[in-house]
Amino acid sequence: MVKSRGVSGLAKITKSAAFAALGAMTGLVMAGSAHAASAAKGKEVFQSQCAACHSTEKGQNGIGPSLYGVYGSKAASVSGYNFSAALKSSKIVWNQKTLNKFLADPQGYVTGTKMTYMGLTNASKRADVIAYLKTLGGNGAGK
Repeated sequence: MVKSRGVSGLAKITKSAAFAALGAMTGLVMAGSAHAASAAKGKEVFQSQCAACHSTEKGQNGIGPSLYGVYGSKAASVSGYNFSAALKSSKIVWNQKTLNKFLADPQGYVTGTKMTYMGLTNASKRADVIAYLKTLGGNGAGK
């Protein structure tokens, strides 16, 4: 004989099932929003957004400084480039966190920087660019 749980038992099962489904959906949404940074994609973004002003070759400064070896280096440390006083005094070391903030909003992160770029608002593209910058030699190569 099957014992009936009644309405309250059914409500408990339904509520439990709803929470389980919600948890599973949340996990899927979170997993879908995760972004594995791609240096190859970052190179494409760099070419379209950054290359007009920045070189990736050591010692080849343009409108902006060369970004060769930028990852892991101190801000305003590229020789032969005239950095703003704001960047020189910033004491920033370029890493995942600082590059992410600077690329999102250069003027907001370092008020007075010479970089007039309005910022890369797409977080996934910023992560890709940073992954690419890590490959450019110097302190951050291979990290």
